[in-house]
This record gives sequence, structure tokens and C-alpha cells, in this order.
Amino acid sequence: MKVFLPLLGLLVGLWAACDASRLACNYPPEQWCNSREIAAACQVEQQCVEFQSITAGQPVDLWLFYESLCGACRGFLVNELFPVWILLTDILNVTLVPYGNAQERNDSGKWEFRCQHGPDECLVNMIETCVMHYLGNIKDSFPVIFCIESSNFVINATEACLQIYAPDLAIEKVMSCVKGDLGNQLMHQNALLTETLNPPHQYVPWIVINGKHTDELQEEAMDMLYNLICKLYTGEKPEACKSGNTERNSFAMKARSLCWH
Repeated sequence: MKVFLPLLGLLVGLWAACDASRLACNYPPEQWCNSREIAAACQVEQQCVEFQSITAGQPVDLWLFYESLCGACRGFLVNELFPVWILLTDILNVTLVPYGNAQERNDSGKWEFRCQHGPDECLVNMIETCVMHYLGNIKDSFPVIFCIESSNFVINATEACLQIYAPDLAIEKVMSCVKGDLGNQLMHQNALLTETLNPPHQYVPWIVINGKHTDELQEEAMDMLYNLICKLYTGEKPEACKSGNTERNSFAMKARSLCWH
């Protein structure tokens, strides 16, 4: 009802604004905001701006908590999340948190990390965290992370992936972050984000959508992520959603080998 009343008021305003210009407005009311040209002809441009600001949906917000050498995490990120994000980037916000089932302890003011798959995983977690810190926008950083995680040699992939997807970011700058206080503090922030999850994570990949994690959401995300994002988006569906995708993800059956906490 809270949304309906402003919409009703705007529609009344649209009708009133167009009433004085019916000779120039040869479109039915449901088409007045279909384009800028129609809105101008019907003299309802401002009303259409207000109307569309109310009816536009917010992007679906997905957080992936993962660890860089977990097979299930790599499979989901590479085979499902990244392709779906490419197709639905206008309606899907992604945040990546590499830490997973790691543990941390404070030693004389500096954080030390122990990772489920050993020191190499801690290194790649840190590399990806520093890359995301420097590139900032997920649209710039996600292709690099995808490149690293899809490589047969994850540990040694960073430099080549930067050259392809972020040539302005030097590997030396990333490694300085990894080995210094900045990377240490960034990874500690990932630890805090992971350790304060509610409910607490039991495995990775751990998927949080629009601030919620449930067994049902996790299952649906891993089985049919494309359809889930389209279903959850409340605005006008993009063409990519209208085409439909009823097939279960090829990765779904392999995703049961989760990395347990």
C-alpha cells in the first residue's frame, strides 16, 4: 500500500498533465513513459522520471564467502557466478570475501592466518583481497579474480591475469600489499566479515543474498542461480531474464563436495 499510493498519485498527475495536450499525445496512458519522445509529446517528462524512480527495482545483492583453493568455491565462482554476473550485471551486485574456513590469531599486534588448504591458499586469498582493494569496483576486479580462479596454476596466475584485465595495476604493488601491513589488515577485515555471519557459516562457498542465508537460498543459488536472480529482481525484467533458463546448472551436481568448516 505504501508504494501503491504514490504510484496512484503520479498516475493521476500523468493524466492531468496530458489532458491539456491530447492533440499532440496520441498514445494510451500505459505508454506515456515508454520513451523520452512519448513523454515529451504528452508533456509528462517530469512525472515519468518520478514514476520510474518508484517502480525501478534494486539490484539483487549477493555476497560470496569463499576460499581460493576450495574446489567447490572455484567451481561455483568460475562456472556459475561469473557467467551469471556477466549476463545480469545490471541487476546483480556481487561482493567477494576470500577467507572461508581460515583461522586467525594476533601475534604481537600482527595477524597470522592459517588456511584450510595450507599457506598457498592464504597467499592467494591475500592476493585477491589486495587486487580488489586496489581496483575497487567489482566490474574491474571480478574479471581478474575469475582469471586467477579459472587458471590451472592458481598460485602463479596473478601477473598474467593483471596484464590481461588490469594492465595499470602492477604485480609489484599487489605483492607489496600482500607482504605488508595493508594486506594484513584487509585480510583481518575479511575474517571479521566471515566470523560475524548470522547464521555462522558451516562450509564454503557460503552464499548470502539480500542479507540472508538459508538452506533453500543456498540450494537454489547453486542449482539455478540465473533463474534465482531473475526471480528475486523486483524491477522490470531485463531481456536476459525474459528469455528464460529452465535447465539446472551443470555444476549443481558437483557442488555437493563443499569445503566444510
